[in-house]
Amino acid sequence: MIQTVLLDISGVLYQGPEAIPGATEALTRLRSSGLQVRCLTNSTRQPKHRIMDKLRDLKFEIQPEEVFTPVAACLDWLSRTGHSPRLLVHPALEEEFSACDRNGPPAVIVGDAAQEFSYENMNRAYRLLQNGAPLIALANNRIFKDEDGQLSLDAGCFVKALEYATGIRAQLLGKPDPGFFRAAVASTGAAPAQTAMIGDDAESDIAGALVAGLAEAYLVRTGKFREGDETRFAPEPTDTVSDVCEAVACLTGLAA
Repeated sequence: MIQTVLLDISGVLYQGPEAIPGATEALTRLRSSGLQVRCLTNSTRQPKHRIMDKLRDLKFEIQPEEVFTPVAACLDWLSRTGHSPRLLVHPALEEEFSACDRNGPPAVIVGDAAQEFSYENMNRAYRLLQNGAPLIALANNRIFKDEDGQLSLDAGCFVKALEYATGIRAQLLGKPDPGFFRAAVASTGAAPAQTAMIGDDAESDIAGALVAGLAEAYLVRTGKFREGDETRFAPEPTDTVSDVCEAVACLTGLAA
């Protein structure tokens, strides 16, 4: 029996400046049905507090401890290993690393750096990697749906470029890393086999969740979804639905 539901944020709960129609009510329906909720995002263009501000502005009732980001996993990794971050991230994200120890051996941290993915910055990261620094990817998504409604290149493309140039395999800390899903599930006291995922990315959200051992995964036709995604990656989704409202209806047994 499903006890916990994990949801992606951008493309599932909101897109650009607006909530997906019915998404706030869908989240309320999950809670009123006795299901626990956690939100997992690979967004690395803004710090967590801005994500929380936007969710609250859009009337979503979500607490900070219910939102899991790759940065939190990265900060834990840096603390455990004693590495010092060398950032290739969006400038807005740099504040998340302000308290990090800068005296340890360097580690290259890559997020969605947008315009910061310049030759100079990529080459600086390459040279650090050549000198032995580990490569840490906050996410490896191929594409995302941008603010203008069009698809844009995501951080995974640039992570792959660094992997290709150096022969080093990145350590992934966001989706679809199984540990990222399992940490969110563990915070609820449930097991992966008692958990479902709702997402718009067939590779990172859906296939990633099922590989991590989640029982069900629902692919929504909002956000970055493109026709054919439902069969593009394995494992395939439990079901492909119109939006988060229909996914919640499937999970709660109530009409959307």
